Amino acid sequence: MTTAKDLFIITMQSAVKQSVGQGDLSLALAGAELIDLIGAGTVTLNDDRIVPDGPPTLDDRLAVEAAAGLVLQPPYEQIADWLWRRGRDLSAAYQAALEEDGELTRKRSGGSPFAPRRVELVDTPAHRRAVSRWEEKEPVLCALASVVGIGADRSDDEPGLADEAVTAVVAAVHDAVMELEAVRQRRSIEGAAFANLWRGV
Repeated sequence: MTTAKDLFIITMQSAVKQSVGQGDLSLALAGAELIDLIGAGTVTLNDDRIVPDGPPTLDDRLAVEAAAGLVLQPPYEQIADWLWRRGRDLSAAYQAALEEDGELTRKRSGGSPFAPRRVELVDTPAHRRAVSRWEEKEPVLCALASVVGIGADRSDDEPGLADEAVTAVVAAVHDAVMELEAVRQRRSIEGAAFANLWRGV
């Protein structure tokens, strides 16, 4: 169960160059958790439904939390519904967990004691593992990162996703992120129209 944590670390590492929306990242993290649950044999997919398939054998507390939130009764939960439900504020939960585990630290951005603190990655085995997967162009990690706009310049000849269930989850994450962007754009347009109304434009 490392894909979600690795995705968060890679996103943090790339944050200097590429800005990632917290909502987008939260949806992608929920997808990564689901992929890890599939890989652990905890769930399978039946079309777009998440079907519990065995007792969770997980050693990560966020993974355990994810497994505990599974819908256990038919007709089970759709992938999209899982992403929106589990993804709510999930990036903040990962940041808090990694800070608690010493994977992230807060440092002041300037010499002043009143300067704001910024979050930085700590060189840990987990950090090195995530970077290794990224440098090796591990397909699942690259696919999820690409959905949130990281690594868009990576080579098109990278290996694709071999697992049908994983492909379905990545596609669902992509659709959810696109839906979230559509909501943002609609709100922006409505906000601009409201402001123009008050200005008499």
